[in-house]
Amino acid sequence: MNRKRAVVMMSLLFIFAFASSALAADGLEPEVKKFVALAAGLGIAIAAFGGALGQGRAAAAALEGIARNPSAYQRVFTPMILALALIESLVIYALVISFLLVFKV
Repeated sequence: MNRKRAVVMMSLLFIFAFASSALAADGLEPEVKKFVALAAGLGIAIAAFGGALGQGRAAAAALEGIARNPSAYQRVFTPMILALALIESLVIYALVISFLLVFKV
């Protein structure tokens, strides 16, 4: 558990360190623009991959639960839809951040 917490904290540190410097600059040099565009593209690619992976695993688990106990359909379906919506909102948030980075250039 301690290792997991350290990885999360390091990830957050890197995200806040690089995002703030990218959004704080007024006039970006041409070579920095390339890296901002690359960061935006990689950010949305990673978010889309992670979101799709999470949605697939959530749907598979919900369908397995419904297959094992068909009477629990209503108790499984509503939280699954809520979880899928939250996963998708995180991907849309990454898209908005990517747009902010690209249009800042």
